[in-house]
Amino acid sequence: MSVLLETSAGDIVIDLLVDHAPKLCENFLKLCKVKYYNFSPVHSVQKNFSFQTGDPLGPLSKESDGGSSIWGHVSGDPSRRTFAAFFHPKLKHLERGTVSMATVPMPSDPDTRMAASQFIITLGEDTDYLDGKGAIFGKVVEGFDVLEKINEAVVDEKGYPLIDIRIKHTVILDDPYPDPPGLREPSASPPPSEAQLKTVRIADESELHADDDVDEAELERRRRDREAQAQALTLEMMGDLPFAEVKPPENVLFVCKLNPVTGDEDLELIFGRFGKILSCEVIRDRKTGDSLQYAFIEYEDKASCEAAYFKMQGVLIDDRRIHVDFSQSVSKLSEVWRNDTNTKRRANASRGGWGGVRELEKRRQYRNEGERSTGKDYGLVYGNEEMRGRHKRAGEERRGEDAPPLERHVDGRHSGGRRHRSRSRSPRGRDRSRDRNGRRSDKSDRDRDRDRDRVRDRDDRRGDRGWDRDRDRRDDGYRPRR
Repeated sequence: MSVLLETSAGDIVIDLLVDHAPKLCENFLKLCKVKYYNFSPVHSVQKNFSFQTGDPLGPLSKESDGGSSIWGHVSGDPSRRTFAAFFHPKLKHLERGTVSMATVPMPSDPDTRMAASQFIITLGEDTDYLDGKGAIFGKVVEGFDVLEKINEAVVDEKGYPLIDIRIKHTVILDDPYPDPPGLREPSASPPPSEAQLKTVRIADESELHADDDVDEAELERRRRDREAQAQALTLEMMGDLPFAEVKPPENVLFVCKLNPVTGDEDLELIFGRFGKILSCEVIRDRKTGDSLQYAFIEYEDKASCEAAYFKMQGVLIDDRRIHVDFSQSVSKLSEVWRNDTNTKRRANASRGGWGGVRELEKRRQYRNEGERSTGKDYGLVYGNEEMRGRHKRAGEERRGEDAPPLERHVDGRHSGGRRHRSRSRSPRGRDRSRDRNGRRSDKSDRDRDRDRDRVRDRDDRRGDRGWDRDRDRRDDGYRPRR
């Protein structure tokens, strides 16, 4: 009885010792039959001693349960995941290529060791340390060169190869055991699961050297395909494509090298003889409306589009020989998908969110839109009633801060003992102060500012550079007597 293991390092043929370990051989054969070992990694490599495999996920995966026997795998019963291993007294680890089931002691009975799916293959002659720990059930008869490759593999401190070595496929050459209830043999080798793909560290050596004998043209084609797939995935993430694998429609024709004067009606009239046209559009500039000299023609069926493709290549239209090809554009498909998606979002947006998406929020303003004024007003944050008289109030506050505070007694005398004539505002809001000649003035602040501006403008026109502009910056209050 033999089993062929196809690994990433090569093929290994194992002869099973069914007379000495029938239950161990049955478990191994049936696991190979259901392709349980596919994509199982080789781990725990110890040079010139042994390596271990048989766990579909391996020790790198946190989801790994260590493997299961065929009876636990078929029934789904966790209690049958392991079974008691039988150690034949005549079978010893004395030669290279000895195959044995990995076992662990039973928690309730340390003398009884339990096996599941993982197995060990020795890489050296002196491996008697495994006696009593590994239950022997077979030996390698072909593929010792593969064992040497595994023995020379570069591994980390835990014995895991840096370049993955995995079981790709298992082939049963002879199976004398009846299938257990519930076993179903797959019709084809199943692909690796997502959990198995997450355990890949570095691709196996065969994949690393897959491009060694490929010419430059093929490598360039593969590179372009990878870039196109990456760009399509990016456009899908941005929402410009409904999905990355979208393909252009086969009933749309692309026409270019058109004369700028050629319009939609002209093309529809010329290309309409090949079949019913659903749409004919000359692409134009959005701002100027000028023709960009190419168009898309959509036919009702694919046959009409193919007929136009073969007949209209190089035809003279408006003194221009056009070029036709099948369209590679998916803009219309994307537009239809985007509009449909947005319509569904708006329909589902009963409350909250913006555009049907609850995470989005409409831009907020300082003022409500209903309170905004229209016309020449800028619509600032401050209202007109708040802005009116702001400069006047600021001047009063400034003059109040500059003047020193004076305490007055009840009789009107200041605390210094001297009587001072203080400023007082007239009932009409005018400030009684003195002008440059010491005369009292009843002009308001606005009138004085206007007069000062007139004087400054007059002197600027005259070119008088001797004007004392510092006087303009002085306060217009009274001057202290010298």
